[in-house]
Amino acid sequence: MSGVERILGVDPGSRITGYGVIEQDGPRLRFISCGVLRVERYGSLAERIYRVHQGLGEVIMTHRPGKMAVEDVFVAGNPKAALKLGHARGVILLAAMQHGLPLAEFTPMMVKQAVAGYGRASKEQVQRMVRALLNLSASPSEDAADALAVAVCGANHRSADCWQLLHQ
Repeated sequence: MSGVERILGVDPGSRITGYGVIEQDGPRLRFISCGVLRVERYGSLAERIYRVHQGLGEVIMTHRPGKMAVEDVFVAGNPKAALKLGHARGVILLAAMQHGLPLAEFTPMMVKQAVAGYGRASKEQVQRMVRALLNLSASPSEDAADALAVAVCGANHRSADCWQLLHQ
């Protein structure tokens, strides 16, 4: 890999979406930014996913990543919640396409394996490992830590076959 590459990691949610931006320079990773898009105060699902899309667009414009890594849907026992999460992921994928970002999707197990070395690591373990890997002075929130972990997973998967360039 040549040069510095900026990666945006996203942990999708229909009420809280985490984002994390890192830079990769060879084997070195550097923290740039992280946070959450809180949209729970907006009433309808349509308005919430619009706000996720709008907020993520602002993050992309501010930090200018070269790639976006997104956590894949975790399907639990609640189909209605999974459907709402799917809507949020849809607008996140749309944001990647609108900004011409190569995109990679990773399962929660792959993300946990990338940062903690164990695919069933707890949220707390992920937070601690993200803090250590990126040399942070404090632990980010769970959603922001998850998004940073997704970005780290993306940095670990450099091969072109996992990154899709979406055609506009």
